[in-house]
Amino acid sequence: MTAALTISGLDCFYGEVQVLHGLDLELRKGEVLCLLGRNGAGKTTTLKAIMGLVPARAGSIRLGARELTELPAHEVPRAGIAYVPQGRRLFAELTVAENIEIGLMARRKGAATREAVLDLFPVLRERLRQRSGTLSGGEQQMLAMARSLCLEPEVLLLDEPTEGLMPSMIAKIRETVAALRDRGVSTILVEQRVDAVLSVADRVAFIENGRNRETVDVARLRNDPEMVRRYVGVG
Repeated sequence: MTAALTISGLDCFYGEVQVLHGLDLELRKGEVLCLLGRNGAGKTTTLKAIMGLVPARAGSIRLGARELTELPAHEVPRAGIAYVPQGRRLFAELTVAENIEIGLMARRKGAATREAVLDLFPVLRERLRQRSGTLSGGEQQMLAMARSLCLEPEVLLLDEPTEGLMPSMIAKIRETVAALRDRGVSTILVEQRVDAVLSVADRVAFIENGRNRETVDVARLRNDPEMVRRYVGVG
């Protein structure tokens, strides 16, 4: 299967502390790849490195054939990658509609893109004039995803999207990720909830000490729960 995103030999540092050590990772077109690992393993740093928010001291990050490590961070979304960070980072005083408009402006998208995004999140249509800071946690996560999807990305990066959400909202987030896969969007998902991963991911990469120790099909993970205990410490 063709690679949408390829990371090779990636080294990243915070100051003088090395966090990623020769990381190799491949995201295939139209798949959901989950990064699993203990806290501090380097999962979030991997997403930030892809977005140019943490500079690469060595290695390569390619979107298709395009090298990203030389791009300034503000150019990475325009190349076709959208990022929903942990904590969502919405403009709390702006309305739902205004937050979505910011996403549209980033790549000069129009009404058709706006409608396609709102079709994925019908509840947001009912909240367009509501300040985003007054939304529930699940609705805020939907809005953060909607704003990113206004970029019409080839690749979507999601960092802990189900954190703190009630089961019904977790199910909605999973459904949305699956729907995006059906539309051809390739997704890297950082998640701690193993049960959420098994229902939506195609493959899982186990990140440990800044390295990709192993990437496996999710079917193998279902049949070998010991693998999760070994890398993550939970069953």
